[in-house]
Amino acid sequence: MSLKLVVVGGGSSYTPEIIEGIIRRHETFPVSEIVLVDIEMGKKKLEVVGNLALRMIEKSAKPIQLSWTLNQKEALENADFVSTQIRVGGLEARAKDERIPLSHGFIGQETNGAGGIFKAFRTIPVLMELAQNVHTICPEAWIINFTNPAGIVTEALLKHSPHKKVIGVCNIPYNMRHSTAEILNSSPQEVQIEFVGMNHFVFGKKVLVEGIDRTEEILKIICHDDFGYSPANIVNLGWTKTFIESLKMLPNPYHQYYFQTKEVLEKDINAFKEHGTRAETVQRLEESLLNLYSDPHLRDKPKELEKRGGAFYSDVACSLMESIYNNRGDIQTVNTFNQGAIPDLPPDAVIEVNSVITREGPKPLAIGVLPPAIKGIIHYMKAFEEQVIRAALSGDYHEAYIALVMNPLVSDEKMAKVLLDELLDAHKAFLPQFQ
Repeated sequence: MSLKLVVVGGGSSYTPEIIEGIIRRHETFPVSEIVLVDIEMGKKKLEVVGNLALRMIEKSAKPIQLSWTLNQKEALENADFVSTQIRVGGLEARAKDERIPLSHGFIGQETNGAGGIFKAFRTIPVLMELAQNVHTICPEAWIINFTNPAGIVTEALLKHSPHKKVIGVCNIPYNMRHSTAEILNSSPQEVQIEFVGMNHFVFGKKVLVEGIDRTEEILKIICHDDFGYSPANIVNLGWTKTFIESLKMLPNPYHQYYFQTKEVLEKDINAFKEHGTRAETVQRLEESLLNLYSDPHLRDKPKELEKRGGAFYSDVACSLMESIYNNRGDIQTVNTFNQGAIPDLPPDAVIEVNSVITREGPKPLAIGVLPPAIKGIIHYMKAFEEQVIRAALSGDYHEAYIALVMNPLVSDEKMAKVLLDELLDAHKAFLPQFQ
């Protein structure tokens, strides 16, 4: 059977990682056609990335046909899988998401706080349109979303678009498992972490190595050492012994924004003053990556790509697609409907959860009730996510204002309006629903 993969946001510097993942899995996941899709704004990058992808495929000698286009509807014809890695407004929009909150003394980050809210506002309508197109043109195709904020975007599509074959992925659970394996001198394949929570707000409730519970052991180790794979966009500050002993779970790197807000804000403002925003750093990195990609002799994914904060997303996505295709029944951590896995949350709440991956999609594994330490904040964060989705779909000013007020990294009724007004003005070209 031949398979077709459409990569929406094909001009992304992450695309070579997807190509590498498809080539490596070709025996078990025989993709015969890949189409990279982008928009006019990304045309130049699409050509550079597309040509590198062609050279990679040529070197591999795999029978994969690759093309690229700006015509999304045409690309979607007969697609089996559609992966999404878009950034509406590009890195310039990300810089505004970071700079504007930081200039007012608030966390400025691309998926958390005011910046994360506005990334969702720009992204959700665009991916809703994609989901409609997929539902019309290739209704059997799976959408594998790793566009951030992945959990919020996935919930918006699953609840409000006609297409229900949507799964969200993130590299944080992957990286937590790998770093835990390293600390315990095990291979990542032997380590299973039971995750509880939502995307970028997920906790490691239990750590099993070859079926043996080693949670207490890992918690004791991380009380004394800095733990946690931090992606390139987050500097790991470590956790106090009291926090880990009281929480009795593994935090993830993004929890720093919520539980070490003052310290992180201070560090980020200093970095902003010295080097500008993280987006500006990434722009320089992406420029150097595209220069590398332009080299006609380069025929592999360059090591430098791992300096990007989202490195390994693509590997997670390729593993997921391969498991769906082969009906593997293996366990992977994905963003999908709760379906009773956490009885405290509604069945249609999207959570980040270990799931059995089948041809029909993910089957979430039961976690049980939320641990008391995090029960309140998980409910709060889920209500906040739902508010962001309401505002993104309605374009209602007051819904958007409430989303900012509700966000724990804003939580200021006067400043919420200041941030809202400045960000709406800065991003108006990409927020037609608010006009």
